[in-house]
Amino acid sequence: AGMGLADTVRLGTEGAYPPYNFLNDNGEVDGFERELGDELCKRAALTCEWVTNDWDSIIPNLVSGNYDAIIAGMSITDEREEVVDFTQGYTPPSPSAYAALSADVDLNGGIIAAQTATIQANHVVDTGATLVEYPTPDETLAAVRAGEADAVIADKDYLEPAVEASDLIFVGDDVPLGGGIGMAFRESDDEMRGKFDAAITSMKEDGSLNTLIEKWEVGGTW
Repeated sequence: AGMGLADTVRLGTEGAYPPYNFLNDNGEVDGFERELGDELCKRAALTCEWVTNDWDSIIPNLVSGNYDAIIAGMSITDEREEVVDFTQGYTPPSPSAYAALSADVDLNGGIIAAQTATIQANHVVDTGATLVEYPTPDETLAAVRAGEADAVIADKDYLEPAVEASDLIFVGDDVPLGGGIGMAFRESDDEMRGKFDAAITSMKEDGSLNTLIEKWEVGGTW
């Protein structure tokens, strides 16, 4: 069923993945995707509101109608494309990286922490290492510090501030995964997806998307 365009578009995000999305001290959604989503809605002449949802159920709860779009640091992958439809990417593909407490960890034979249902978790399985999954990004870092995992793999943009502020260090090579980050929609909502896609194009063309990417330091620009 299509939605009436006079209705409010509900944007679903995790609220736990800085600098992309997080809850500020007032409990409001903040970050790169908050600013981006608000500007896209303005350009598409849509009224939008923000909804937070745990990562592990973020796609099922889009499909079941709890909100109308996902804007949550979600990489575009073939696997996800089977269930939802993405806009074009609003960030270029950014590398994933491993972080650990020491340089001599075994990334292919050790225990590696990753967030559940992510491209990084799939990559750990592909390498033959032992995967331990956690519901939130913060818990993957805590697992390494607590000795439950030898290393963590995540988007490098997410890990960089954590590495700078703590005793974690980057280990091994960066790993290119995924096809950039996009907004996800129900497969029945082509018209709404088209409006957001056009707004992303306009932000790429006038340079405002690069400005936001640089402000929030979320990786490479267009």
